[in-house]
This record gives sequence, C-alpha cells and structure tokens, in this order.
Amino acid sequence: MIPGGIRNPRQMEMMMRRLGMTNEPLEGVEEVVIRLKDKEHVFRAPEVSVLTVQGVRTYQIVGNPEVRPRSACGSPAGTPAAAAPSGPPEEDIALVMEQAGVDREEAAAALVAADGAPAEAILHLLSRRGAPGGG
Repeated sequence: MIPGGIRNPRQMEMMMRRLGMTNEPLEGVEEVVIRLKDKEHVFRAPEVSVLTVQGVRTYQIVGNPEVRPRSACGSPAGTPAAAAPSGPPEEDIALVMEQAGVDREEAAAALVAADGAPAEAILHLLSRRGAPGGG
C-alpha cells in the first residue's frame, strides 16, 4: 500500500515513472503456456503486461488457465527421452559459447556434462581455464 493512498491513476503513473518503472500491455497475445514436469497451464487469449523495474522485465498474465497433463499436449510421454539425441537448446549453447569463450562443440559437451544447466557449464569451463594444467 502506498502511504497517502494515491487514488489518481495519473499520479500513480507519474510516481512509477520517477521510480524508473514502466508498465505496458503486450498486444495480440494469443496463448501463454507454462510447462511443468508433468502438466501445462495454458492461457488462451490472456491479458499480458510487462512491468519493467530498473531494467528487469516481469510479465503479468491475467486469464483462466486450462491445466492439462503434458502427455495430452500432443507430445507423447516418452518425448524427453526422444529429444535427448538432439542435444542442448541452441540458445543455451550460444550463451555458454559467449560467456566461457569456447567453441560450439566444447559448449555443447559442457552442457551435456552439466545436465543442461548453462550456469554450471559456464562455471565448469571458466574454472577449468583458470586451473593449472587446464583441468
């Protein structure tokens, strides 16, 4: 709650601007899907707004989700095992390459060794580089 109880939307907007906050609607959103290990929350035609505070963007989703099991989403229950041969996502590989200064093959291998966790892969590569003898 804000002291003084600002009730005027214009005053609220001005105060947010002074604090470096912006809140803008995201237009034309058709669907938002939040995937968990065993189920999905699917929001159809939700209202989505983006709140930016000091450069950090937070997405707010307003709507009624349809909760369904992951296997009912058009992906068979065995999908994670089937997806394994394709390797880590390209975005993760690019991130590890950039942050650790390694080539694509080394970044992908580090991601596989870190069970797909980019932060762990980067830390491993950077600590290996700094260690005497490279390992």
